[in-house]
Formats: sequence, structure tokens, C-alpha cells
Amino acid sequence: MKTLYKNVLGGREGLIGIAILAALLFIVFPLLLDGFRLNLVGKYLTYAFVALGLVLCWGYGGILSLGQGVFFGLGGYCMAMFLKLEASSVEATKIQSTPGIPDFMDWNQLTSLPWFWVPFKSFIFTLFAVPIVPALLALVLGVAMFKRRVGDTYFAIVTQAVALILSVLIIGQQGFTGGVNGITDLRTLLGWDIRTDSARVILYFVTAVLLFACILFGRFLLSSKLGKLLMAMRDKEERVRFSGYDVSSFKVFVFCVAAVFSAIGGAMFTLQVGFMSPSFVGIVPSIEMVIFAAVGGRLSLLGAVYGTLLVNFGKSYFSESFPQLWLFLMGGLFIAVVMAFPNGLAGLYAQYVKPRLARRAQEIAKPATKPATKTEAIPEAKPAPSTTEAA
Repeated sequence: MKTLYKNVLGGREGLIGIAILAALLFIVFPLLLDGFRLNLVGKYLTYAFVALGLVLCWGYGGILSLGQGVFFGLGGYCMAMFLKLEASSVEATKIQSTPGIPDFMDWNQLTSLPWFWVPFKSFIFTLFAVPIVPALLALVLGVAMFKRRVGDTYFAIVTQAVALILSVLIIGQQGFTGGVNGITDLRTLLGWDIRTDSARVILYFVTAVLLFACILFGRFLLSSKLGKLLMAMRDKEERVRFSGYDVSSFKVFVFCVAAVFSAIGGAMFTLQVGFMSPSFVGIVPSIEMVIFAAVGGRLSLLGAVYGTLLVNFGKSYFSESFPQLWLFLMGGLFIAVVMAFPNGLAGLYAQYVKPRLARRAQEIAKPATKPATKTEAIPEAKPAPSTTEAA
């Protein structure tokens, strides 16, 4: 129990941080925000899964991936395929020339369901496919790159190229993927209407719970021997390799974990928003996701969540209030963050807020004692001599 408290929860300070974030997500936001805004926050939290993965592979492992949108999109597409098949029953698509297949396939003159779509009729298969398919792609990329000691800038460029290739492939294969519009008109999950306000509130809480599960799992990894090795590889990779460790295997593992985190976020995004398109797979969203982790602090799991919320809140506010200037304002915000506190919100907290809180706690803990005053000893009164003694 003590090990769980220290390694997973992060001790007293880590527990306080988790409690504050939990209060914000489970109490403050649901009470203060309306249904539309709460659903918007739920969408932001799905991006936080990607930021958590980037903290592990970039902040601690030194692996900068500019293609995390690929794994986010794959997880979202896996869930969207199941939801689309459920919405494309023979009764619901009887006006099509080929009933029982998604509408965009009928528009592109497909007469049967493609073979790779068939397994997604099963919800159990979909639940396994959401993390496994992105993890397999990450495994292939990781083995191909890290076993050949390709890293740093070259790895970032390769992941960016993969994001571009996958987005072009999805757009080009319109009959199988829905093309540039993506997979839309998603209605039910096992007969449960996900478009209602109550369903979106429930999905918001499910997203928050899964996010905390990923945070705790990430803390468990970072507190283990793997976490120490990741930091050592980030700082002195050759020294770790000469010590006898297989550096490439550790890199592949943490890259796959980051891919699984991103895929979970993509699946929850599809459920909350009701569609998935290639606009979340390409280069631009992948770079934005890196910015989320950078603003929050690439060495802090909780900071990644706050950074994601801050950037997306700013994006929404600026786009609503200043529709012609919001891109310039967001660019200025990013520049200011990098120049003012390059370690993100977590670094700002560690540099300014945490020392003040520690001093305040020390002042409160000091006992209010007054200096002791010397008390003069009062001589004891001697008994009066008796008459016989006086005689």
C-alpha cells in the first residue's frame, strides 16, 4: 500500500495534484458549464491523451514524434467503423441501391462490404482493435527506426511523413474511408443514442476516468526502473547502451504506449463528437498536440492535461471573440509561453508557486513559543524556634 501511495499517486504532493485536477474535472466543470461547453471540454480531454503519451516518449524518452495524430486517428476510425456499421442496418439503408453498407460506399458504387470492415461488426473486436492497431503500427515504425539507431530530427521527420501519407491515403480511398468528409452520421452505441445531452455528459465522465487511469499508469511507469532508464537514455543514450541495456527495445515500448494512449483519446473523440475525419490525422493536428505537451510541461503528466485545456480554451475564446485575428493571437500565446516559461506550466509552478507554498507551510508548522523567563527561587520559610530551644 505504501509503494502504491508513493509510486502511483506520487506521495503527498502528487496526491494533492491529482485531487485538484479531479475536483476540476468531476465537480467544477460539470456544475459551472452547460451541456455544450461540457461536451467541448470532453473533446479537449481526448487531446490530453495524446499529450500524456508525448510526455512519456518525448519528455522522458527523448523521442519527438510529430505524427501522433496518426494513432489518434486510427483509434478514432476503428470506433467510427463500428458505429457506422451499426447505423447502416438493412432497414436504415433500404433506400440505397445496396442496403446494409455505409452510405458513402453506396455513393461510390460499392456493392459489398470490404473485407477489413467485416470484423468491426463486433463491439468486442472493436474494443481490442482500438489499442492494438495503432500499437502494431507504432511497433513496426519503432523497430524499423530504433533498431537502426535512427532518432532525433530524422525520426520526427519520418513520423511527420507517415502522418501525411496516411491522411492522403484516407482522402484518396473515398469508397472505403469516406474520403475528405470522413465517417459521419454516427448515432448509436449498442442501441444507446450518443447524440443526446445525457449521453454526452456520461461520455464526458467516462473520458475523464480513462484519462486518470492513463495518468496513474504513466506515473507507475515513470516511478519504476523503466522511468529512470528513459531519463538516462534521453540525457546520455550511448552511456546507457554501453552499460548493456537494449536502448532500442525501451524506445519501441514507450513509443507503443504513447500510441495506445493516443488511440484511446481518438476513440473517445469519435464517441463524443460523432464523426472522424482525416483532418485529425495529418501534420497540423500532430504538431498542435506537441504544443499541448510543451505548454503544459513535457516532464509533467498533470501539466500536459492543463496545457491541453489552456491551449484549446484559448483557441475557442480567440476564434469566437476575434474571428479575424485569432490565429495571430494563438501564435503570440505560443511565443510568449516559450519565452516566458520554456518548461511550461509545470515549470512555472515548480519555479515560483511551489517554493512559496513550502515557505508558507514551514511558517504554519513553526510552534508559537515565547522565550522562557527566568523565575527567581523563593526561599522556603523556616519554622520558628520552640520555647525550649530558645531557653
